Amino acid sequence: MRQTRCFVAASLTVGGELELPDATSNHLLRVLRLDSGDAITLFNGDGHDYAATLTRNGRNAARAQVIRRNAVENESGLHITLIQGIARGEKMDLILQKATELGVAEIWPVYSERTEVRLDAERLSKRLGHWRGVIQSACEQCGRARLPLLADPRSLSKMIEDVPAATLRLTLDPRGQFSFDTLADPAPAGLAFAIGPEGGFSVIEHTQLNAAGFVGMRLGPRILRTETAGLAAMAVLQARFGDLA
Repeated sequence: MRQTRCFVAASLTVGGELELPDATSNHLLRVLRLDSGDAITLFNGDGHDYAATLTRNGRNAARAQVIRRNAVENESGLHITLIQGIARGEKMDLILQKATELGVAEIWPVYSERTEVRLDAERLSKRLGHWRGVIQSACEQCGRARLPLLADPRSLSKMIEDVPAATLRLTLDPRGQFSFDTLADPAPAGLAFAIGPEGGFSVIEHTQLNAAGFVGMRLGPRILRTETAGLAAMAVLQARFGDLA
């Protein structure tokens, strides 16, 4: 039986009742055609699922009564930070969606020399809202009850300054000296890997990354697109150190 999970940016308490956002109400009532008394699951990113009962509040509005709280324990033990060169349109959406499904802990979008997307303050605010929506929807689908952190976009040089000292630092580089099967046990406390935008990082940026302790890694004999590279690397790392058995 399909479980209907909905993210709500609100405090949830057992026995409490809340008005659902318009978009959520529309999806439940008009798309899924649910009605009063139907069971749904709510989550707000605190690590729990909240079983709830749906009630109508007018033609297109809905409320939910919270019945119980259940802890969700499906977060990866490997803390992965994806430092991702901002990609165009649907490519970035795909990266955010699939990285969330694969268990990423943090996503840091970066501007680099070859980034083709430049956002002023108004467009950036709208884009961040859209990206958060993509992440929330991915969590609804894959069963995560904690949302990955989405950082504000910054330049690559500024972003790499904020990587914690104990983090294993990797970047994909077709000319890299190492491959993923050379990574030694035990699993790192945290892991960050940097993926360039369309066209990859420049020579200067690879130099900056190397100076900051990022190790260039090869991933197979083919050059991968930006929307493929990070996801493939994450799957390898989760299989090697994380929860993809």
